[in-house]
Amino acid sequence: MSERRLVLLRHAKAEPGHDLDSDELRPLAPKGRDQAGGVGKAFGAAGLAPQVALVSTALRTRQTWDLLAKKLGGAPPELRLEPELYLASVADVLELVRALGDTVTTVLVVGHEPTMAATAAHLAGPGSDDAALAQVRVGVPTAAWSVLESDEDWRGWGRGKARLLSVSRPS
Repeated sequence: MSERRLVLLRHAKAEPGHDLDSDELRPLAPKGRDQAGGVGKAFGAAGLAPQVALVSTALRTRQTWDLLAKKLGGAPPELRLEPELYLASVADVLELVRALGDTVTTVLVVGHEPTMAATAAHLAGPGSDDAALAQVRVGVPTAAWSVLESDEDWRGWGRGKARLLSVSRPS
């Protein structure tokens, strides 16, 4: 059994939505565009390039993905736009992750708060980093990502079944 890695990323900073009919149409703010590029650079440097990216269909998450993907280098990951990630629960995220094939060892989910932090907190078990666990219990800021690992195949991922290694933001 090979180790599996799940990276949960909250989208980068978005524009306020008061002028839009739909929250789903909020674009990234200029700061968010910079953050997303920084995430891509950090992922490349840390070896976190995913094989599969599960991305919410909201505009800000798609823009976050597009900007970070340009900075990854190497073969482009498989992109799966997932409408259910927009208003997802932890169970919804886990359902998508558990459906991944056995050949996928690194997956990125680009979604929204509070679900990204709640999913990391739900999965975190023995061996998790205390500071990272404290952070996900209160929520994560824009463009922050949590890295979890487990020897379990994707179908076995559930409460306390992974190690939360870190929570990071672009510098």
